[in-house]
Amino acid sequence: MERKIFGTDGIRGVPNVEPLTMENILELGRAIGYMFRDGDKHKGKVLIGRDTRSSGYMIELALGAGISSMGMDVFFVGALPTPAIAFLTKDMRADAGIVISASHNPYTDNGIKIFDKDGFKLKDEVEHKIEKLMFSEELKKAYGAPERLGIVKDLNDAGSRYVVFAKESFPHDLTLNGKKVVLDCANGAAFEVGPAIFRELGADLIVTGNTPNGVNINDNCGALHAQNIIDLVKEHKADIGMTLDGDADRVILVDEKGNIVDGDAIMAMIAIQLKASNELKKNTIVVTPMSNFGFGVAMKGRDINVVEAAVGDRYVVEKMRDFGYNFGGEQSGHIILLDHTTTGDGIIAGLQVLAMMERTGKPLSELSNVMRKYPQVLKNTKVKKKVPFEKMEGFSKKLEQIKSELGSKGRVFVRYSGTEPIARVMIEGEDQKVINHYADELIDIINSNA
Repeated sequence: MERKIFGTDGIRGVPNVEPLTMENILELGRAIGYMFRDGDKHKGKVLIGRDTRSSGYMIELALGAGISSMGMDVFFVGALPTPAIAFLTKDMRADAGIVISASHNPYTDNGIKIFDKDGFKLKDEVEHKIEKLMFSEELKKAYGAPERLGIVKDLNDAGSRYVVFAKESFPHDLTLNGKKVVLDCANGAAFEVGPAIFRELGADLIVTGNTPNGVNINDNCGALHAQNIIDLVKEHKADIGMTLDGDADRVILVDEKGNIVDGDAIMAMIAIQLKASNELKKNTIVVTPMSNFGFGVAMKGRDINVVEAAVGDRYVVEKMRDFGYNFGGEQSGHIILLDHTTTGDGIIAGLQVLAMMERTGKPLSELSNVMRKYPQVLKNTKVKKKVPFEKMEGFSKKLEQIKSELGSKGRVFVRYSGTEPIARVMIEGEDQKVINHYADELIDIINSNA
């Protein structure tokens, strides 16, 4: 399907620049309202949440105006994590939920993600229908009658509802009393609910990245800048460090020694625990090609099946739902536990690890030592246009040469970002210097063609 507006995770861009112009956002709201309303049976309702970017306010107002003009009620829930909107959409029996966020990107970017009534991100074909509807003659004639316009209002207790929900994922017979936790909220959507959850469970909490000002989201903090909590964990002799991204749908951990524990290690720990308690459905975990080669080796050694989905947490979720699996995620820290939630949730994932630490009495450094990472290099380069790799002069030949030389002891994965004008090259192998050289060769070819 050719896409003009939607990418791999909703819509992403720079506000007031295509595709995130206010005109497009208003039409998007109208298309959502038209698609999700149920004729004359009931007005229906849509929840809208956002992260802490300054541009989020104008985007939510434009969306709200478009949706309400089609006869649906709109509830603004304020700054809340993406998984909170997913939960609230289902919990409140809303017809759809919308998150305004650009995740880990800088404040100058923003984006829009849409959830269905069950709290799952929309499938490609539904997004395609919305996009097609936005520019159709049908939509131009579909305004709601004056007596059936929707209302727009704030939902003031949304944060406390999510706090209760997240706490319910933590075993009732356990507390975090005596556990020293460092939490980095990335100056993002979890800046209030995140600390509340861990404090109410009893943690001795050190918080950073909880003073958003509209422009400091992900600014030298959060999941892409784990050094902040490495230093704090060491300084405070903490048991664990947790760093979220801007919309708190992913998490990276730091153990008590100051070592980073990425999404692969988090998934490995949880998968082993779920298998041991007979809770890992079909004895299978769903990951993406970005997971380290060593992850697959570790899971094979534990007799756990590994299934791959396309890059992007919503594709992981789709694979899980289609085949009846209940656990999956990404190396970047999207951890999806379908027994608890419908999308990646950094806080709930962190709580599961803390529960393991409490149950076993083992430190995170010991629990996370369940896989050996193969040397890996991931290099990104900005592109002016996304030229198909197979059409680049010399690219296919070089790629095949690298694959041949790596053999069964490594792999190559090349793709374009679905949300940014960036090409990504990931290579794994036994020798870091060699794979760095291979990655540079491919990046050079991309730069000369795109």
